[in-house]
Amino acid sequence: MADIILFNKPFEVLSQFTDERTQNPRSTLAEWIKMPGYYPAGRLDYDSEGLLLLTNHGPLQHRIASPRNKMPKTYWVQVEGDISGVAIDNLSRGVNLKDGPTRPAKVRRMTPPKLWQRTPPVRHRETVPTSWIELTISEGRNRQVRRMTAAVGYPTLRLVRYQIGDWTLDKLQPGEFRMEQVHLPDAPASPSKQGRRPGPRSTKARRPNRRSASK
Repeated sequence: MADIILFNKPFEVLSQFTDERTQNPRSTLAEWIKMPGYYPAGRLDYDSEGLLLLTNHGPLQHRIASPRNKMPKTYWVQVEGDISGVAIDNLSRGVNLKDGPTRPAKVRRMTPPKLWQRTPPVRHRETVPTSWIELTISEGRNRQVRRMTAAVGYPTLRLVRYQIGDWTLDKLQPGEFRMEQVHLPDAPASPSKQGRRPGPRSTKARRPNRRSASK
């Protein structure tokens, strides 16, 4: 068995425990996760929100984070503009980026999800509509989702990662986490019903007074 933390990373928090900046340091996981020995299995951009997995088990960390395993990741994406069916089809087939074409993705238009209020909120323009899509990819290039939506003409305004493999945010609010146990070594990297521990606990991470953060 291996322990894993499912953490809802807030907006403008680094997915690491330290910041290389000495002036105006940014918020890090150290303000939220007070359990030594756990490290992120993959990353989530500073300006993105949602599911981040951490574990104290090295092989499991590698299996989750390694691009070779092609673990699917699902994002809820708010884009600028009323996204067209053509754009969704293009995203589904894969788009050409500067570092090469992306793999085909699963994409669907979705109604605006019921999410927490982001601080600061997404910019609002009366004359420009927005729309939401659910996008599932199996690769992890730098800022890939944002680059994909921009490539089809719809810049990303808000990006929330909802799912990695079989793990989901469920009802976690920003700054909250829950722990689960994963059966190893024969189980796949994502948990099965047999590999999950019944009744996972949710924890509200307490944080100290944060200093002003800047990008």
